[in-house]
Amino acid sequence: MNGNFCPHYPAPAKKRPSAWRMFFSKRRSWLDALYERSYAMKMGEVHLPGMDLYMVNEPALVRHVMVDAALEQFPKHPMLGDALRPLLGDSIFTTNGDVWRRQRELMNPSFEAARLKLVYGRMRDAALAMAARLALVPDGAVHDVEVEMTHVAADIILRTILSESLDGPSARRIFDAFARYQELAPRLMMPSFFGLRWLRPWWQVRRSRRAAGEIRALLEALIRPRFDAAGRGEDEHDDILASLLRVRDPATGQGFGFEELVDQVAMLFLAGHETSASALSWALHLLANSPDVQRRLHDEACEHLDLEGADPGALKDLALARNVFREALRLFPPVGFLARQCTHAQTMREKSIRSGASVVVAPWLIQRHRDLWARPDEFDPDRYDREDETPAARESLRRAYLPFGMGPRVCIGAAFALQEGALVLGVLGRQFRFEPAPGAVPEPVGRLTIRAEHGIRLRIFQRGKGA
Repeated sequence: MNGNFCPHYPAPAKKRPSAWRMFFSKRRSWLDALYERSYAMKMGEVHLPGMDLYMVNEPALVRHVMVDAALEQFPKHPMLGDALRPLLGDSIFTTNGDVWRRQRELMNPSFEAARLKLVYGRMRDAALAMAARLALVPDGAVHDVEVEMTHVAADIILRTILSESLDGPSARRIFDAFARYQELAPRLMMPSFFGLRWLRPWWQVRRSRRAAGEIRALLEALIRPRFDAAGRGEDEHDDILASLLRVRDPATGQGFGFEELVDQVAMLFLAGHETSASALSWALHLLANSPDVQRRLHDEACEHLDLEGADPGALKDLALARNVFREALRLFPPVGFLARQCTHAQTMREKSIRSGASVVVAPWLIQRHRDLWARPDEFDPDRYDREDETPAARESLRRAYLPFGMGPRVCIGAAFALQEGALVLGVLGRQFRFEPAPGAVPEPVGRLTIRAEHGIRLRIFQRGKGA
């Protein structure tokens, strides 16, 4: 199948930039430091002031780093954890070793299928509230869909975790403080990446910590009454927080302490709403530029999407909606670069990697790799179901598709996000049609997640109004 839409992405440099040029370009976006060979190499290396960095693209090496030796030899890099710890504390996003293992085991039950089924009704209500807001946009008007996708993703997280909608004053303050925090976080991480932690502007550090403190205070105010009620056996909610309050370590009989619980909820909100907002925004950009796919999505949603009940089984027939979301995750993986720290000196592809070196697995590169994918830059949601796809293409789906990571540290909310993505795209596809705004081509930038530098502006039409 040829002639599919190829979305714009930053043109890579012809050759690798110098370390200092890389430093100044990466302050704007991780993607600016890439060059043409990045999209075809199996392994690369960069030596920066204070850091040796190895980029791993070959599937066998990726499996070694992310699966086989993930926990003992390639723990999560401390740089990102250090930058986010004022907000996330010692959550599963920042911890390693036995602390991480205990936390992950305690959190797993909250994201199993039975729990996702219980919270589906809240997810549906947030999606319908989103549709009601978009229905107020004048027909054919240009609208930044990143704003709305961020809103609905945050609303879904708040409703499913805390039983709070984004319409509430505390929820709105959390949302606004998170926006300030996310804007500052990449600027503070970059100097550390180059061994220049002292170069971080003190006023930005102060603003970031103030935003983190505000978020945690707001979360504490929402969680404390529930934590105390659970201690008395009186919490009757059926959300994800209720599950986290009830879970116990089988070895010790202990659950999450209060501060530890706040850490986990802060992590779930940041990771959960930001990554989904990114993927949904890019999905709408791809659909707006693919009228045939968008028409098929509309037909599918009209025929199969049932929003009357609260059973996620209503999504089972939304195959195209799921595949559009999966393809958006391939072309624009929200977390484009996964950093690990090598703890055991070893050799990969004849390169000697010292203990303490940084190893990066880049979904952004692997999922567009010229040797791993047919038509890597094309938007083709049918590639996931095409029966005549070649064995090599099917192998790429198995070995070179990792928007949620891979191995023991695979994203705990992957199933949640896929359910959310299919639902939101189904609701949007049934009620609205999207077109690109003239002259508004979104520019991907890699920061905390891969977003559009100036938003994603689309023309929005309601179905049934002559559009």
